[in-house]
Amino acid sequence: MKLTTRGRYAVTAMLDLALRTDNGPVSLAEISQRQLISLSYLEQLFAKLRKNGLVKSTRGPGGGYSIARELTDISVSDIIGAVNESVDATNCHGKGNCHGQEGRCLTHDLWEGLSKQIEEFLSGISLDELIQQKHTHHDEQAGHAQSHTDKVEEGRKVIFQQQMGSA
Repeated sequence: MKLTTRGRYAVTAMLDLALRTDNGPVSLAEISQRQLISLSYLEQLFAKLRKNGLVKSTRGPGGGYSIARELTDISVSDIIGAVNESVDATNCHGKGNCHGQEGRCLTHDLWEGLSKQIEEFLSGISLDELIQQKHTHHDEQAGHAQSHTDKVEEGRKVIFQQQMGSA
C-alpha cells in the first residue's frame, strides 16, 4: 500500500494555499515554485479540487485559487478523495476477489481493517489542524534557535568577564 504522488501533492498544495488564505487568491505558479510541483500537474489536481468544492478560482489579474470552505471542514481524507486517490491496503481494492480468486485471500480482513483505520485517521485531521501543527513546529524551532543564541551570548559574556578579570 502506498499513497501516490497525486495524493501527497494535493495535500501539500492545499496546505500551502491554506497558509496563504489571508492574502487573497494564490496562483498555481506560486504554489508550483514554492513546493517544486509541476504547474501542469497542479492544474490537473486543482481542477479536481475545484470540482469537489474544496477550492474556488478567481480569474483575471490578481486571480488564483482560494479555499472554498472553512479550514476546519476540510480533512486530509477529503483532499485525497477529491483527486481520486484511495488509501487501500488490499490487493483487490476492496472487491474481495484477491489475486483473481473467487473469494477473499487469507489476509483480506487484516488489510481491509488497516485501510479503514487509515481512512479514519486521515478523516480526523483537518487543514486547520495541519496549520496549527506547522505553527507549533515553527515556534519550537524558533525557540530552539533562540535558546542556542542565548547560550552563545551567555558564553560570550563569561569569556568577556574572564578576560576583564585577568586584565
